[in-house]
Amino acid sequence: MLKLIGSPGARGVVTELARQFERETGHKVAGDFVVIAVVRRRIEAGEAFDAVIPGPELMQELVKQGKVAADANAPFGRTGVGLAMRQGAPRPDISTPESLKRSLLAAKAVGHSREGQSGVGFRAALEKLGIADEMRPRLRTYEEGGYVAALKSGEVDIVASGMGPILEMRDVEVLGPLPAEVQSYVRFSIGVSSATRDPAAARQLMRFLLSPQAAPVFRAKGMERD
Repeated sequence: MLKLIGSPGARGVVTELARQFERETGHKVAGDFVVIAVVRRRIEAGEAFDAVIPGPELMQELVKQGKVAADANAPFGRTGVGLAMRQGAPRPDISTPESLKRSLLAAKAVGHSREGQSGVGFRAALEKLGIADEMRPRLRTYEEGGYVAALKSGEVDIVASGMGPILEMRDVEVLGPLPAEVQSYVRFSIGVSSATRDPAAARQLMRFLLSPQAAPVFRAKGMERD
């Protein structure tokens, strides 16, 4: 069994491709997806893993610390920030910076991840729109996934997350990505643990996830190859 720790932004891609990898190779993959800040804390605490998908900055640190193999890490992909709303509510226009600005200011509350990089990207978009101060009292932060329950209960009108997690949400209305003018991207890297008990299989998994045949899955799951 190969253990992969990664960001929720990569979950949709990895989950689908891991099924293909298991069918083709017989190697089982257990994915565990938590925000990058938690990935850092768990690895620093000594948790064992075979492969990891964090942000590029953390990847560089893990290589320097000798926890990821220097010859087995690479850029993985990127995902933009997207928005979703409760099903049945009037659909706001987010197609341009001005319409997005009006729609956000009309919301009573907007939720995003407390520690995830998508939350950082969304706040950066608010700065670009010039409404960061006006929106601050309306922002609600949640642990990963908690904003979905808040959306369904009506606690918030809109949630912001990476497009990958947005497309995974059930029983919500996907509004789509932020306009290009204010979009921010969360980037990911992939690496193999220097302490993996099966380096050949772990490296095979990394190659499979980065192979050309994976590209359609990346597109379908809201991620771009970086």
